[in-house]
Amino acid sequence: MNILIVFAHPEPKSFNAAMKNTAVTTLMDQGHSVKVSDLYEMNFNPVGGRGDFLQMKNPDYFHYLVEQAYASDTEGFAKDIAEEQAKIKWADLILFQFPLWWTDPPAILKGWFDRVLAYKFAYAGGHRFEKGLLKGKKAMLSITTGGSPDEYGEGSRKGPLLDRLYSVHHEKLFYCGLEVLEPFVGWGVQSLSEEERELLLKEYAALLIEIDDVPALSFYQPV
Repeated sequence: MNILIVFAHPEPKSFNAAMKNTAVTTLMDQGHSVKVSDLYEMNFNPVGGRGDFLQMKNPDYFHYLVEQAYASDTEGFAKDIAEEQAKIKWADLILFQFPLWWTDPPAILKGWFDRVLAYKFAYAGGHRFEKGLLKGKKAMLSITTGGSPDEYGEGSRKGPLLDRLYSVHHEKLFYCGLEVLEPFVGWGVQSLSEEERELLLKEYAALLIEIDDVPALSFYQPV
């Protein structure tokens, strides 16, 4: 399989980086081809705007979706976006590695979604959800939290973790046609001992060895 890892953590010695490195080593050992987009190392610009395009359909009035559609039709995306889109076209599976900050991905990853999953590249009119333009590919989140599982349980103040991840799972990945696999979660990693962290990395590696067997999330399908 061709696997793209989109990594969003500013510290290369972080536990998230260790998880990313574990994924690269494990997946390559299993014979998969792996590419990594290290967003902080790349200094990826998370802010969408006029600079996303080589030329404008309407330079007098900026409408982001109109310009994304035009760029999709004319191969007119800026170099950084075009490179990420090429990686997505290449990939069979996209693995996202990031810490949960304020119950959301880091802003740099939100900007990656905004700029890279562009209109008429990842979705379009009549091509959303199960008909999204990235249909046939898979995606999985691998995340770390500051809180424990109990803080994300039923009846907890934060609510179930899958509810917190819905905007990514459903409104971005599934919206673009991707089959979304169940996430891997490193709970409260800042409170773990070195031995517990090593065990967690081994659990993650074991899951990645069986990546083809990770179940997909199911979403409501309108009648």
